[in-house]
Amino acid sequence: MPGGPGDGWAGFVVGARYELESVLGSGGMGTVWRARDQLLDRPVAAKVVTTGWGRSASQRTFRERSLREAQATARINHPNVVRVYDYVEDDDRLWIVMELLDARSLDTILEEDGPLSPHAAAAMAVQIVRALGVVHARGVIHRDVKPGNVLIERDGHAVLTDFGIAALEGVSGLTGTGAILGSPEFMAPERIESEHPGPASDLWSLGVTLCAAVTGASPFRRSTPVATMHAIVIAEPEVPEEIGPLSPLVHALFRRDPGARPDATEVEARLTELLAVEGRRHVGEPTRPIPPSAPAGRP
Repeated sequence: MPGGPGDGWAGFVVGARYELESVLGSGGMGTVWRARDQLLDRPVAAKVVTTGWGRSASQRTFRERSLREAQATARINHPNVVRVYDYVEDDDRLWIVMELLDARSLDTILEEDGPLSPHAAAAMAVQIVRALGVVHARGVIHRDVKPGNVLIERDGHAVLTDFGIAALEGVSGLTGTGAILGSPEFMAPERIESEHPGPASDLWSLGVTLCAAVTGASPFRRSTPVATMHAIVIAEPEVPEEIGPLSPLVHALFRRDPGARPDATEVEARLTELLAVEGRRHVGEPTRPIPPSAPAGRP
């Protein structure tokens, strides 16, 4: 394959099976392609892991992390978790092959259509917390819950994707390099402070994602990554007024002690109750649903 992962790769076949068609998106851990599974004649998303090419010790660590991601998510069959089909090593590059849906990321929806109503944000979040509940039960921490990793289909169905920095609890040496992986403005304070993250760190990130869904940005966003991380670790969380009925839940998710935060089961119950109450309150009134998705692939 020529050079880095760009449109020049179109037409190449990965693993003697997946023909690359077009780039869907890029992130810190890799580039995602729309591809065709030649064996089963179906469209798929193929992510090439751009970090970790080669054979050095650190690069082998990235290989192991990517394999763990594929193995962990492939074992999970849940409507709100991206489905992993295959893991391929080809020409010293790592590929994770996933399902492809017509969907937009929440990040894209916010950019193109503007913020969601609190009710629509809750409808999205209750699906993502169901995914987190299943993922956490399998010993997996996502570590990068954010709008860019939430895909929403035309009917409002939400899926958690890109387990690019997920790690199995109890597996040592995979993420212990001292590097901070993930998006700083959505990180829990214990992750920034290099403590061992647990499921509660994902739920903090879900709280930040809820705020971003309603306001368009993380409440912790500052002018630099260092200032952002300082705000998360030191400053008192500022819960935006716009989130309205979501405020009590978000305050609970922003507790600095991970053990004091509600778990996925409690968050799901509280969101379900909120949706029921808000639904009764707005019967007969116009509502603003999640905007319909344009055809796109799962990044």
